[in-house]
Amino acid sequence: MTRAKRLARALVSDMVAYQPAKRADGLANGTLKQLFRDEIRKSYDEYVEQVGRDVAESTAFFQDALNEVLAEGKRVF
Repeated sequence: MTRAKRLARALVSDMVAYQPAKRADGLANGTLKQLFRDEIRKSYDEYVEQVGRDVAESTAFFQDALNEVLAEGKRVF
C-alpha cells in the first residue's frame, strides 16, 4: 500500500513539475479538472497498470494525491 501511495504522489507531482503555469492558471480560475483532464487520465491509467485495478479502486491514494499535490490541499477531486 505504501508503494501505491508513493506512486500516486509521484505521478501527480510529475504533472505539477512539467506544467507549473497550467497548474497556476487552473488554481486561479478553478479549472484544474478541465485543464488536466488528459494528464490525469493518462497518469491514472499508468497507476492502475502498476498497482492493479483492485488497489486503485479500493483506495483513495490517487484522488488524495490530486487534492494534496495538484490542488494544493484543496478538495477539488
